[in-house]
Amino acid sequence: MATYVIGDVQGCYRPLLRLLEKIAYDPDKDKLWFAGDLVNRGPDSLNTLRLIKEIAHKAVLGNHDLHLLACFYGNESSIRKKDTFADILNAPDCEELMEWLRQLPLMVYSKKKKTVMTHAGVPHIWSVEKAFALSKEVSKVIKSEDAPDFFDAMYGNSPDSWCDELTGQARLRVITNYLTRMRFITAAGSLDFSAKETVDHAPEGFQPWFRFDRKNPEICQYFGHWAALEGDTGVSGILATDTGCVWGGSLSAIKVRNQERTSCSCSELREPQC
Repeated sequence: MATYVIGDVQGCYRPLLRLLEKIAYDPDKDKLWFAGDLVNRGPDSLNTLRLIKEIAHKAVLGNHDLHLLACFYGNESSIRKKDTFADILNAPDCEELMEWLRQLPLMVYSKKKKTVMTHAGVPHIWSVEKAFALSKEVSKVIKSEDAPDFFDAMYGNSPDSWCDELTGQARLRVITNYLTRMRFITAAGSLDFSAKETVDHAPEGFQPWFRFDRKNPEICQYFGHWAALEGDTGVSGILATDTGCVWGGSLSAIKVRNQERTSCSCSELREPQC
């Protein structure tokens, strides 16, 4: 029996099938965790989402998944030229898939395994317990009748830092941005949303979020979102799962028990569908 964390699939259905074959996935014994961005930019979001819905033991929402939900529950005018999830929106089981997707959390926290999974990471300014509690605030709204209002207000970079006194949509937006969009951050907790390159390209005054001392160093963190890292943070206990499948890199699964990584090539996607 093994538990695997799989990085950003982003609609890359065939590579996912190859990866499952490579790890000899056994649905009767193994558990699969998905670190968000299940859909979009890849060539087959519909079959990818259908499959993950059936096989995922745990999964978290990524920024692309939230964007899909916003287009469905909010305003279809939010659809962008680069989006490749029209197959989902036009599918006969679209509503069923969207209802399943919006039940997913922004953060998984296993005290037993001393393991956390989010899409982008947990900022050093929060303990794991605080991050988990704040993630539940957003999840509660996404699952509620107020979801359309949340999705309409979700987009934006402001506020770019946390304050306990924040309320309403601004509070929900910044929590969402930390957990699903974060890459570079300041010591005080301000986010930069423009830089997406490697750690050597940090904007002045910023560092990769995992370079700061964290409040719970004993807890192992898995995250996706940052393909430019190529799966390497250089920090013990912080494991990057996004290895750039949709950009022609690879799709990776990390075994939680021993942090062994298995990857399969996605070279056929060097010309991404975007």
